[in-house]
Amino acid sequence: MMLNRVLFQAALMFLVALAISFCATPFIRTISIRLNILDLPNRRKIHKDATPLLGGLAIYLGVIIALLLNLKDVRFLMPLLATATVILIVGVINDIRGLSTQTRLISQTLCALILIVTGHHIDFLPNNLWGDMGEVLVTIIWVVGITNAFNYLDGMDGLAAGSAVLNLFCFSAILYNSGQFSLMLFALALMGGCLGFLPYNFKRDKIFLGDAGSTFLGYVLAGVALVGNWASDDIVKISIPVLIMGVPIFDMIFTTILRIRDGKVKTVQEWLAFAGKDHFHHSLVDLGLPTRGAVVLIYLITFSLGISAIMVSGGRARDAFLSLLQAGITLWVLAVLIVIGKRRRSGWSKP
Repeated sequence: MMLNRVLFQAALMFLVALAISFCATPFIRTISIRLNILDLPNRRKIHKDATPLLGGLAIYLGVIIALLLNLKDVRFLMPLLATATVILIVGVINDIRGLSTQTRLISQTLCALILIVTGHHIDFLPNNLWGDMGEVLVTIIWVVGITNAFNYLDGMDGLAAGSAVLNLFCFSAILYNSGQFSLMLFALALMGGCLGFLPYNFKRDKIFLGDAGSTFLGYVLAGVALVGNWASDDIVKISIPVLIMGVPIFDMIFTTILRIRDGKVKTVQEWLAFAGKDHFHHSLVDLGLPTRGAVVLIYLITFSLGISAIMVSGGRARDAFLSLLQAGITLWVLAVLIVIGKRRRSGWSKP
């Protein structure tokens, strides 16, 4: 594609997705209220009023309409779009009447397998039977893990959608620099859809993404990481999506370790089903940050990791390794501070 045409298409698809999402969100909010599709407050949630769900449908609608403007350039994304639609539908059903964790896990795994069969998988092991089996397993863990990690991140106003905007911006910057314009157009359309939804996630008359929206975003971000050609070096190409998605990965690992330690979860199904106020963002509030302050801090961490990914792209394996090490140490220090803070607040150690 000619560069001028690419930039025009990028701006057009971004703005169309933003406008459609912005206009559709209040309409979907009204439908959610009339159909009583609401997220009710309880002791495991921080919101105090029944809040409409299905906000993710507005993002999806904006993205699909934007893609229709330039279908021939994004045709290769059909496996990702089709399976992401399945994830969205499963999420809508779960928001309306609830689904078992087993059903959700099976649907996510099957969608991951479809991506693998259509040629989108993590490629870093030797080209033999055991290597292929290992790559299939790692790809499934990546897709299912990021899908649910992003769902877990959706615990405060603007956190999941805003983080997705930053993730997509960083992916788009790397895709532009590497000439992967078609995938960049898709990422920018999704970014526009998220930005169109965001104002309604902060308003008094707000609407939530719902499981449909958060799992859809997580799945698509995991898919973009698989579809993109990030580098020829294995360490570099793995480090880029890991850095960009560092916060939800950290939150998932950190929370899972604490829950296993405390005996709250013992199986994968319990892990998927468990809901509590013990995630990274909740912990920051427990340490004294206001809710909005916790969200902004996570934005800053997300963007910082994303900048590292942009700097690593096109670099050497050593640079990627050092960036991963730096990110790991930073997040580990945060985890230690959070654990110490929790112990002090619980009276487990002297102040």
